[in-house]
Amino acid sequence: MTKVVNYISEAFQELKTNVTWPVWADVQRLTIIVAVFSIIFALLTWGVDEIFTKAIAGFFNIIK
Repeated sequence: MTKVVNYISEAFQELKTNVTWPVWADVQRLTIIVAVFSIIFALLTWGVDEIFTKAIAGFFNIIK
């Protein structure tokens, strides 16, 4: 158990002293970029799913 506590303590110390954290403006800008690309990717995935759904439904209607 001592090793786990020591590891966590060292990890927090590392985060405090050796990590360069971005400024708040960069965090906001990058968060907006990620959100926009996530929405675009979700819409593209939905669109491809709709196209394949219609294509497969059409295929099964043809072979009936």
